[in-house]
Amino acid sequence: MSERISRNTLNELIKMEKQTCLSLYMPSHRSFPEREQNPIRYKNMLRGLRERLQAQLPDVDAAGLMRPFDALLDDHDFWIHQRDGIAVLGGEHFFKVYSLQHAVPEYVIVNCHPYLKPLLRIVQSTDRYQVLCLARDKVRLFEGNSDVLDEVELVPEVPRNQNQALGTELTEKGQSGHPGGYSAASERGDAQTHEAGGPGKQAEIDLDRDRFFRVVDRAILEHYSRPSGLPLILAGLAENQSFFRAQSHNPQLLKEGIQLGQGSLDVQALQQRSSELMERRSSERVEGLLDQYATAKPQKQAGDDLREIGSAAAQGKVGTLLVQADREVPGQVDRDTGAVLLDETGDQTAADVLDELILLVLERGGEVHMVPAERMPGSSGAAAIYRF
Repeated sequence: MSERISRNTLNELIKMEKQTCLSLYMPSHRSFPEREQNPIRYKNMLRGLRERLQAQLPDVDAAGLMRPFDALLDDHDFWIHQRDGIAVLGGEHFFKVYSLQHAVPEYVIVNCHPYLKPLLRIVQSTDRYQVLCLARDKVRLFEGNSDVLDEVELVPEVPRNQNQALGTELTEKGQSGHPGGYSAASERGDAQTHEAGGPGKQAEIDLDRDRFFRVVDRAILEHYSRPSGLPLILAGLAENQSFFRAQSHNPQLLKEGIQLGQGSLDVQALQQRSSELMERRSSERVEGLLDQYATAKPQKQAGDDLREIGSAAAQGKVGTLLVQADREVPGQVDRDTGAVLLDETGDQTAADVLDELILLVLERGGEVHMVPAERMPGSSGAAAIYRF
């Protein structure tokens, strides 16, 4: 019953109407026997969530709000298929469960809106990506980050191979043309040649290849790239990558891919090469944003003062917000005026100004980028580039 976190689902949660909301986050284990502790840990956290709800809002229907949270405890399939973290969000009119590829701290929160800080940090992370492994006889999709890579269970609309995509319309192989579009010699790097049957038959096989790639491209875009907004890395033979890119209309598809030989990489090697590619891409993007910030600041079109950023964000002036990764600034931000009130009492339950600013900027249509501490301009934890 768990869902994948994406920008679309996050936007829905951000825009959700005010209501009594319960939020539970916990780290989890993937493998046996450690995963046996997951439901036990969750049960203990439910007790804390129920106590907090009764203490903060003694007049609400606590039993009704907690019912779906309690029911999840008995979902055996859910607990044996866990990743690194769990987010369970529920309220008067919704209930959402997310299985996360990132470990998250333990939280039980009762508020008038879902507690989104951990999800915001995950979605805005620059190391998340998807990998499309493409061959004529197999299509696989993976999703991962700098720490892990998991295979995605494809929806039926995504064909697993060329036969499934084209069915009876697929050109019969017979003795004409090679399944890869070339003779076996060409795939070893020799000159491209046609087998028996002549160029006409080969042209039909090439058309099948292009039709297959178009079907895959449309399905991946509709069901994965567009909803997630994640960069898509293409992995496959060099010639297949070239032909696929010629057919693709996926704006998330990266120009640089991962070249595979006749054998596929194991998941660990695929994750390593994908993460190296993403690290280079992220570094280039951060460099570009920092250059943009440095150019705009002398013109008073950028700054790192939290109070100024808050006011500008409320007015929709922030086009790009840079946020220091893994930094917290206790305090509150007024959602209407953007007024920032810092909390210096040491209250461990205080809200985080940086996350409040992220929400505010996203709500007003701005972009947010997480920046490593050593690359962050200024010392406040946030820096903004203004639209005007």
